[in-house]
This record gives sequence, structure tokens and C-alpha cells, in this order.
Amino acid sequence: MKTTARRLLTSAAMAMTAVLAFGPAADAATVVHTAHFQCQASSPLGPQTTALDQDTTVTAPDTVAAGGALSIVVDPAVNTVPSSVNGFTVQNVRNMRLKVPVPANSTYVSATFSGGSSNLGAVTISQSGGIVTLTVPGPLAGGSTFDLPVVTVNLTAGAAGNTIASSLYGTSYANPGLLFVARVQSFFAFDSNVACYPSPNPVITTTQIV
Repeated sequence: MKTTARRLLTSAAMAMTAVLAFGPAADAATVVHTAHFQCQASSPLGPQTTALDQDTTVTAPDTVAAGGALSIVVDPAVNTVPSSVNGFTVQNVRNMRLKVPVPANSTYVSATFSGGSSNLGAVTISQSGGIVTLTVPGPLAGGSTFDLPVVTVNLTAGAAGNTIASSLYGTSYANPGLLFVARVQSFFAFDSNVACYPSPNPVITTTQIV
């Protein structure tokens, strides 16, 4: 199963990479970011590794007043579920969870999503412990295209002189920012639990608090 997939599976994933961006403002910066995820998948032969990519357009205001409201908006590009991985047939991908941290120097208010392709299932978004999670149940069939929803995270800015920086979540396979389950067919079918983290994980957008 060691291979490089065409783009992020996840949302998404999946991934939205799953990345969260701040909503369009009068003076806003838009960044087209490619998230590179290193992934580890379980298999009867032991852990296998792969790499997944997801293009995302992230928009954030350049500045915000101290205590002011801002929105970070993410628009993931259309992606494709691989039909096979190193000779293994991918039947489907399901239960994709993309995590994004609430940026430092801000307070979480709410998160919403809109749009997305019809094959995502009943998408949900939640926040707990400073982590926003987009969940895409699927299943997404192998070889199918999918379009993760546009995600908007609404925040309140902190004190003047600080910066609000958006990025992805995850530092290792044990602390992942993208998780999903892949149904894989070899001589027999099995479920592979996949954990991914962004590497590198740069700051995507910055907003100066004035």
C-alpha cells in the first residue's frame, strides 16, 4: 500500500485538509495552499505509509480591530479518491475527519459549512478543546471525485499587537489532523484505519490585530 495518492482524501479527506480560512473582508488576503499529508494505514501486513495532497483556497482579513469579529474561510478544491493503491483496490473511503486548531490570540464563536458534492453524506462540524473538526461520513467510492464544503470559522480577535495565524492540526501519526477508514480489496477485503498529519505545516494566513 506504499504509494502517493493523487490528492488528499479527506475534505478533506480526506482533509478539508480539511485548513480554515477567515471570511472575505474589505482588506483580505487569499492564499492557495497545497496541504501535504503523511499518512499511516493499518493492514494485515503491518503499518503502511502513503502521502496525500489537498489544494485549498484560504481567505483571511489582513487586519482586525482588537475584540473585533473576523471569519476565516476555506474552500477546498475538487479531489479524487484513488481507485487503487499499489495494486490494492480501494472500494471506498468513509468517516473522514479533518481537524483544524482555533488560532492563538482569538476566541472561537462558531463554525459553519456550505456546498460540497452530493456523495459526502451527512456532513457535520464541531468544536471541542480548541479543535474544529469537519466530519464527512461518505462513503466515497474508489475512483470517484468529491468536493468538500466551504468552511467558515467565526472568531473574536484578542489584544492589539498580536497576530492570528491559521494552520492545520497534527504533528505525527499518533497526533493526526486527518483520519479516515478505507475499505481495501486484495485477496480479501479489509478496513484500513488511516491517520495523517501535515508535513510541513506552515502558517497559511496571518491577520494583524490593531
